[in-house]
Amino acid sequence: MKKFLVGLVALAMVTVGAAATAMAAVEVEGDAYVGFYDKYLWRGFDLSGSEGVVQGGVDISHKGFTVSYWTNMQASDDKAEGFKSGEATETDITLDYSFDLNDTVSVSVGNIYYNLDGLNDTNEAYVSVGLNTLLSPALTVYYDWDEAELDGLFATASVGHTIEVGEKVGINLGALVSYNQASEYAVGEYREFHNYELSLGLDYAVTDNITISPSYMLSSGLSAQAKEAIDTETLAGISVTFAF
Repeated sequence: MKKFLVGLVALAMVTVGAAATAMAAVEVEGDAYVGFYDKYLWRGFDLSGSEGVVQGGVDISHKGFTVSYWTNMQASDDKAEGFKSGEATETDITLDYSFDLNDTVSVSVGNIYYNLDGLNDTNEAYVSVGLNTLLSPALTVYYDWDEAELDGLFATASVGHTIEVGEKVGINLGALVSYNQASEYAVGEYREFHNYELSLGLDYAVTDNITISPSYMLSSGLSAQAKEAIDTETLAGISVTFAF
């Protein structure tokens, strides 16, 4: 874990340095972050054997385009899957383009490349439409065009709201429901509602650039097929973000 954290910090420093140099010619912004969580929970699936994980990444944006790097590392052994402490089990690279259609509607399109330990790597393209209004409702559709042999579609509908408490604290509330349309490689062959998620988080601005964010989430299956595939799970963690 020490080597991972040192490497992540080094990556963040290099990224910040590169971004600062780039800013001399173009307007670049982004962030680097690292967090500890009691498990790796993805679409309701416990992917770390209920063992703690360290997750971190970097986002760099320019004129609506964003390149993101994210990785998950086991903080302790997952004996069921054979993952060892300190082992990176997944690394994702995301390319995104976001823009506003008007004052109310925002759109994001992109692709996520999943580099997976022990499984075939895959790609998901996605499109997301959000409303810049009360509760910020958003609909996102993902399409696994790589490894999925059936429809390969997965969709989420979400809402969220941030309550500002003074100048330094924001309380984040969120809710999400998902629908799986035969994205069998990552989720399952069924065409039913998959899970719901309820989230609670807090952002504390230590400085203008550094934010500490504890969070908690509850996830549970919706359809009978989903309940056979996933259990009711909770996820707790804390992260630190440096914005530049």
